[in-house]
Amino acid sequence: MKITIEKDERAFDVTAAWRIIAQMLEKPAAVIGLSTGQTTINMHAIVSEIHQQYPFDVSNITLFNVDELTNLPRSYSGSCYTMIWNQLAGPLGLPPENFIMPPTMSDDFEREARDFEAALSARGGADLQMLGIGANGHIGINQPGTPFESQTWVSPMDPDFEARVRRETQVPPSTVLGGLTRGIKEIMHTRKLILIAKGAHKADIIEQAILGPVTTDIPASVVQLHPNCEILLDAAAASKIASRVQHLLR
Repeated sequence: MKITIEKDERAFDVTAAWRIIAQMLEKPAAVIGLSTGQTTINMHAIVSEIHQQYPFDVSNITLFNVDELTNLPRSYSGSCYTMIWNQLAGPLGLPPENFIMPPTMSDDFEREARDFEAALSARGGADLQMLGIGANGHIGINQPGTPFESQTWVSPMDPDFEARVRRETQVPPSTVLGGLTRGIKEIMHTRKLILIAKGAHKADIIEQAILGPVTTDIPASVVQLHPNCEILLDAAAASKIASRVQHLLR
């Protein structure tokens, strides 16, 4: 495990963007996993800006998101498909067939999970996963308590997040919401992981995930066991670990 701490949010965003670009340049047929949320919006914009200024071939790049909301229309602005398409896949001009995502609506999500994994496997598996971390330590939508051997499945949402989604979409209580997420097992099989976090509100969970015990109570702690993992933080997110990880800094 290696740790990179950038001085501020802008430097973090630039470094994260270049990690994605570097993978694309290193392997023109790379399969790259992304994450959605406030942490990733700016880094995706920077990737798009650099590609616009200095075009490079992405025709054989495959993108996917680590998770997707279920039982909501794909047109919902908060769907992972819509966010990644608008933020990165579309601006890059990625061929639509190279953006692999499960549907948001289905009568058989277990089949969709299998099909999602089969599509990624057919392209050689994931080379890189940019992996966000939730305030409770979740990765993907694998909430605390999820077994480390879990495989791609539909997980319940965090209650606060679900409440927000219901307010935004007016989905009735009778509709069960969740998230089809790569399981922790599949995430850990990715060739390279980059766990990303910025902001002081992530400092506590970063300390627990990176320097605490490996436990299903904090799913992100499992990345300590990955053979090729980088922890990429801004100074605020790293504030509780910076003085204790000098030997791991890049």
